[in-house]
Amino acid sequence: MATDDDSFPWDQDNILSRDLLSATSAELCYENLNRSCVRSPYSPGPRLILYAVFGFGAVLAVCGNLLVMTSILHFRQLHSPANFLVVSLACADFLVGLTVMPFSTVRSVEGCWYFGDSYCKLHTCFDVSFCYCSIFNLCFISVDRYIAVSDPLIYPTRFTASVSGKCITFSWLLSTIYGFSLLYTGANEAGLEDLVSALTCVGGCQLAVNQSWVFINFLLFLIPTLVMITVYSKIFLIAKQQAQNIEKMNKQTARASDSYKDRVAKRERKAAKTLGIAVAAFLLSWLPYFIDSIIDAFLGFITPTYVYEILVWIAYYNSAMNPLIYAFFYPWFRKAIKLIVSGKILRENSSTTNLFPE
Repeated sequence: MATDDDSFPWDQDNILSRDLLSATSAELCYENLNRSCVRSPYSPGPRLILYAVFGFGAVLAVCGNLLVMTSILHFRQLHSPANFLVVSLACADFLVGLTVMPFSTVRSVEGCWYFGDSYCKLHTCFDVSFCYCSIFNLCFISVDRYIAVSDPLIYPTRFTASVSGKCITFSWLLSTIYGFSLLYTGANEAGLEDLVSALTCVGGCQLAVNQSWVFINFLLFLIPTLVMITVYSKIFLIAKQQAQNIEKMNKQTARASDSYKDRVAKRERKAAKTLGIAVAAFLLSWLPYFIDSIIDAFLGFITPTYVYEILVWIAYYNSAMNPLIYAFFYPWFRKAIKLIVSGKILRENSSTTNLFPE
């Protein structure tokens, strides 16, 4: 949540008085503490449903992305520069499911933060860092797919393991440095000190971000997004042209000489389509949250709490979506899952198993 002193009229005494009055008629996160936040628990039915929905998302994000990482890293057939980027993306989503979603589940359902101030800040850093790491990885994946589709025969010499490693390193370093430096230096609260002090209570974990940094956050999301949209637009234009060219080939000799190139191009187009769906899912999940954050920054806390929670969890659930997309579109991933779940990957030489249909 974000605000700015000049754009949000508030009065510290009124806020404190309102909180004290509310505390007398409502439950507190910590009953024996004067500065405890007010707790607004759900009734048993909705509470159970929310725990089930949020908990399922966390388990799916952890287990699904762990399967993706294990599949690609274990089976030699899947060792490619492009797939290493997919592993990096899966790792970021896995960490969201492991370090962010379980704690956010308790906060969202119970209305209180029970994990201490230190982990509150660390939890927020993880949230910010892994989100941007995902979008940077997706941006590099889109560029990789563009090179593969535009010239599939030269592609292996242009996008090498070294290039992939540099892209992964850039994604993790930039996102981690940005997330931790922003929150641990307090730059996000500059100009909002009085408001933060007024709203701070024991059992709360709220992030205040001033207008300047909300705008920077939005740009860090928007610029890679525009790159991905542009690149995938070109990819689908190229794919359409390639399909039309193949249909126009009438001479048998020409078809024979280009058959290998056609098969490679078809494979790369399919991979681009699948990863394009993953990119679209990411944008649809995170775009509402970022749009809301920029609106809040300039209009001042206009988003109701329940709407904010819905937007946050739609974004979180993106971390569980990619494994489902891979399982739906990639036969090799389904085969890898069967081998992993059945324990056959523990057999000798299982890493050389052929995962692709004959």
